[in-house]
Amino acid sequence: MAKVDIHPKTQLVIFYDASADFKFLASSTKFSNETMEWEDGNTYPVIRVDTSSASHPFFTGKQRNVDIGGRVDKFNRKYNLKN
Repeated sequence: MAKVDIHPKTQLVIFYDASADFKFLASSTKFSNETMEWEDGNTYPVIRVDTSSASHPFFTGKQRNVDIGGRVDKFNRKYNLKN
């Protein structure tokens, strides 16, 4: 017996990162009433996102590495541990 309608409906949507004015078209199960015209002339639902590869520090090269070495050294000194 086959199960009918067990998979979610997918559609093409525009993911829009307003902070970087970056958009990309992808398939998604998300739904939105807001629409926007894409480069191909078709209109698609828009899903607004807070962060994308255009604005995330890891992808933009602005990520700061946290140096935890100072904390480890402080812990070792506090408990008189040797490296």
